[in-house]
Amino acid sequence: MAKIGGKIANIERARMGFVVILQQSKEMAEDLMKVEATPPSANLINWQVKGMSCTNCALTLEKYLQEKGMSAVKVNFMGGELGFENRIGLSPDALKKGIRDLGYQVVEEETSVHKTWGLQNHFQRFLFCAVFALPLMTHMVPGLHWHWLMNPWVQIGLTLPVLWVGLRFFGRSAWKSLRKGVPNMNVLVTVGAVAAFVYSLYGTLTGQAEKYLFYETTATIFTLVFLGNWLEDRSVEATQKTLRQLIKSQKTMANMLAYDDQHQEHVFPVESTALKVGDLILVRQGEVVPMDCKILSGTAAVDESIVTGESLPIEKSTKDMLIGGSVLVQGNIKAYVLSVGKDAVLGHILEMVKNAQTEKPPIQKLADKISAVFVPVVLGIAVLTFLGNYFWTPAGTTESLMRSIAVLVIACPCAMGLATPAAIAVGLGRAAKNGVFFKDTSSLEKFKFIQQVVFDKTGTLTTGAFDIAGFELTPAGQAWGVDRFQQVVGSLEKFSNHPLAKTMAKAWKPAVEVVWLEKKETRGMGMEGVTKEGERILVGSWKITDKLNTPKGHNLYVMCNGEWMGWIDLVDQIRPEAKSLMGQLHQQGIRTILLSGDSFHKCEALAKDLGMTAFYAEQSPEEKLQKIGDWCAQVPTAMVGDGINDAPALAKATVGVSLSEASQLALQSADVVLMNNGLKNLGLGLGLGKHTYRTIQENLFWALLYNVIAIPIAAFGGLTPTVGALVMGLSDVVLALNSIRLFYKKVV
Repeated sequence: MAKIGGKIANIERARMGFVVILQQSKEMAEDLMKVEATPPSANLINWQVKGMSCTNCALTLEKYLQEKGMSAVKVNFMGGELGFENRIGLSPDALKKGIRDLGYQVVEEETSVHKTWGLQNHFQRFLFCAVFALPLMTHMVPGLHWHWLMNPWVQIGLTLPVLWVGLRFFGRSAWKSLRKGVPNMNVLVTVGAVAAFVYSLYGTLTGQAEKYLFYETTATIFTLVFLGNWLEDRSVEATQKTLRQLIKSQKTMANMLAYDDQHQEHVFPVESTALKVGDLILVRQGEVVPMDCKILSGTAAVDESIVTGESLPIEKSTKDMLIGGSVLVQGNIKAYVLSVGKDAVLGHILEMVKNAQTEKPPIQKLADKISAVFVPVVLGIAVLTFLGNYFWTPAGTTESLMRSIAVLVIACPCAMGLATPAAIAVGLGRAAKNGVFFKDTSSLEKFKFIQQVVFDKTGTLTTGAFDIAGFELTPAGQAWGVDRFQQVVGSLEKFSNHPLAKTMAKAWKPAVEVVWLEKKETRGMGMEGVTKEGERILVGSWKITDKLNTPKGHNLYVMCNGEWMGWIDLVDQIRPEAKSLMGQLHQQGIRTILLSGDSFHKCEALAKDLGMTAFYAEQSPEEKLQKIGDWCAQVPTAMVGDGINDAPALAKATVGVSLSEASQLALQSADVVLMNNGLKNLGLGLGLGKHTYRTIQENLFWALLYNVIAIPIAAFGGLTPTVGALVMGLSDVVLALNSIRLFYKKVV
């Protein structure tokens, strides 16, 4: 207890250090004032659920919760996640009980660490069952005919342990699903295995064992299905590897700075999840940045590849942001925490990927409809198989029953259920690994249809980092003087987020700020402010001076009380990846369009240099919005912008793509966010959209073809139940492996 109390006291002293430095750092105080704590909705519930193995399981839980009045139900069977809104205030315990009755288990934090006895996963169950099933299968091997194994009572003894384990897992799940009116695939497995056992037991008890000895069918069905489920779990787990890497990087240790009564600094370790906004931390060389933070002192080279996909270290120094989960390759820094948990960049990314996995694209709806009726239909086919073979073919009772059982165990609703989620999980995972994040699966799917991509200029096709190329004052501006000209521009432009304005505010930061009585920003025009002396100042594009017949071609114009005071020219560089990206898009038959508010001759030169299909210059945000709307009505169109001035156009486009710094990740206007602050992975995102959709189509085709072909073959005696169980288990693995190819497949 003393140790715990001491640790708590240390944490509180560490947070006292925040107060000490806060008094000395106005900028830090301003940063923390910007942090808005958004309390989570009391109605929103997220649970981790064990026992889900396919889309049929997800549909079962979704249907149950909707019947209970829950809204916004989202189930991700691959990640074992369940989310919904409990607006009617139903008891969570009652919902958990209902979920248990369906054969699933809500993982409780306080009990999840307790260990239970064996046979808790498919691999353990397979090994246990294989010990008893393998001797029963020896008669299938030439030269291995052990007479003592032909004794029916020996076979019963070997089968009962397998039957017990099988019924404990498949049987319990099947019974609960039938009680709730939503039969799952375990019904098919259980009915087939139990039918073979009961049939064999009847022969044994009536002294006709030699005619009814099919105990090995029961044992091999359960054993091979456990094997198939384990292989499927491994395959599905591989599709989740990127998400698991992100989750793992969220949980690390942090060095918290503590201060004693004499303000002497001390360092002690805490878990990153214990950090709060404003805490002071020390990050040493080779350590993981525990949460989003801002550097107070020190310099470092930082590897942000876990989030941005960019493997080259980035130099960071005082006042720079660090993303939680990145690694300090070189150097040591002191920093203060800006955001934690779901509010951090990594938290936002995890939520985006998880939400995208739970969203169902339109192509999934057909598979869901088929899965919902699959089990009853197969049960009906199995009954018809038995009756048809018994009455209309030479097959007797035994052969008719075996064919019926083969139909039950070879049918696989999981294959159709896995077809879409597996491909989406891999597509989203590979995209996330390369710093491309989709807010939902529909955006991933829409990329398949994109026929033209529209680009903003400043900060999108160019780097957004400007240098002042020159400036000139008019006679009226010369009356002001250079110092006053720069003071006014630097003071006013700091209130804008436009890249040009940020450059001016940084380059011409005045020693004495201008006091503004009014200030406002007009998109596509510039900044306007009124000084305490009553001067009305305008700093913006040529449009603010168009009534004065001023010459075009400069970046910024300055006006005072209706008089033109001067102009400023800035230069920025074309992104090095822009030209190769245009080539990639043109090879795919995609048109490229430049849509910018910049001057005609600058847009013309850029479009010509990059070889773009067309360009439109001097466009206001309203004009951009109108053009995007017109183009989208004609062909599917993606818009790529910086997510600030282009927000309306991004929202209007078929797919909006934002090139954002990490702090701008949460922009709601874009469907896709490129985290590498560049264009180089846009082609990868487009390629993944097309190839993910193609993989989904391949998976659905093979899943449907498998069932359409396999069920009739089994019905006409072409497959034994044992072979059927093995093929059924492997069918899911084939689809999962086909999806995993997306990790390595060339998509650009």
